[in-house]
Amino acid sequence: MTRRATVSIRVDDGLVLRPATKAMVEELQEAFEETWPEVSRAMPWIDIQGDLRHQIFSFLDETERMGRSGLLHHWVMMDPRSERVMGLIGFDRVTRLERSQWNLGYWVRSLDQKRGVSKRSIHAVIGWLDRGGSVIIELKVDPNNLAGMSTVRHAVQEWCGIRAPVGDTAITVAGLRTMHHCYLIETGKRGKVEGASHQVRG
Repeated sequence: MTRRATVSIRVDDGLVLRPATKAMVEELQEAFEETWPEVSRAMPWIDIQGDLRHQIFSFLDETERMGRSGLLHHWVMMDPRSERVMGLIGFDRVTRLERSQWNLGYWVRSLDQKRGVSKRSIHAVIGWLDRGGSVIIELKVDPNNLAGMSTVRHAVQEWCGIRAPVGDTAITVAGLRTMHHCYLIETGKRGKVEGASHQVRG
């Protein structure tokens, strides 16, 4: 697996992905507070009783440092025309399966939902990893989150991934523990994940 520093990715005229840095703490905090329920589902590590700014700053500090060495990759989704934060997407190492190298997570601001921002961003970051060789990515989604399921299934079909029930994980969000479904995508060998099928079920 090739290790590369996180770099900016221009998706299209209305979307650019910029490496997450501490300089973005105020913009991210504003966006988080605007879209709190979705944020808590996407980032269950946030303590709603704690200092939100401090937690975001610590997250961005670690992300910026580790992004330079290729150990983590997180991008802020930006509208380049207005420089407005639209969401956050990234890869971390918190995987369920030993065969997986990355876990993909994302969140989109309420104002920008239902506009294809998540699908375009996911395609862009997986494509970026794809150029670096073969790695296996986990995507986990709450089956009760219909919009999330639609987005993940779209990515899995596009990249010839598979449903991986053995990686299903119970995740606690706001005190509620929910079993999340696991899917796998392999880069560098599109369609070559063992057991891959173009048909994606439940």
